[in-house]
Amino acid sequence: MRKKHLLFTAIAIAVMSGSILWAADHIDAPAVTNTPSDITDLYVFQGQDKNNLVFVANTQGLLSPTATSGAHFDPNTLIEFKIDNNGDNIEDLVIQAIYKNGKMHVYGPYKPLITGTKSVIDPSEFSAETSVTKYGEAEKIEGNKKGIKVFAGPRDDPFFFDLTQFKHIIAGEASSFNNPGTDAFAGTNVLSVVVEVPKNLLGGKDKLNVWLTTRKKTEITNYKN
Repeated sequence: MRKKHLLFTAIAIAVMSGSILWAADHIDAPAVTNTPSDITDLYVFQGQDKNNLVFVANTQGLLSPTATSGAHFDPNTLIEFKIDNNGDNIEDLVIQAIYKNGKMHVYGPYKPLITGTKSVIDPSEFSAETSVTKYGEAEKIEGNKKGIKVFAGPRDDPFFFDLTQFKHIIAGEASSFNNPGTDAFAGTNVLSVVVEVPKNLLGGKDKLNVWLTTRKKTEITNYKN
């Protein structure tokens, strides 16, 4: 996976029957490393309530415990889940999240006004908001009458990767990973936006293509802070 300019994409296929899908990217684009635009992971999985899907966007990876307490979401960065439910690789629905006035605001899922490399936030599609959970604080999860639930805040980086062994493999010094391996991300954190959505709001399809983007203010049409 590659990142270019300020558009970042991680692609996965989400099966409604409950498989967990993920795509990960840590420190792949030097221009955005350690910025609010830096995507580390996308996860889509069935919720504890089997009628729901959970969308997870993780950003700002490799945060130490000390750095986590000062990390924050950027009001000029839109986090956007794009959902294709007919297999043409064009988003049919979007779920948008942006930090405003001390809270994470979520819009959708709804049919986007434009597709591709630009985004529009439609204020009429506001769904839910939540206060951002601070590091070390009990999690805050808020929702709406449609069953959408939202969390925003720091979390332990859930992605497991044995970076040291990977380097040995690349160098020809090893032929496979160890079992168990050593998690290079242990003890580091990310900032997460988690949106749980009833499946009936996602187009009623058995399979979805989902990708994740972050966009800066200059890439958001009709942006209003």
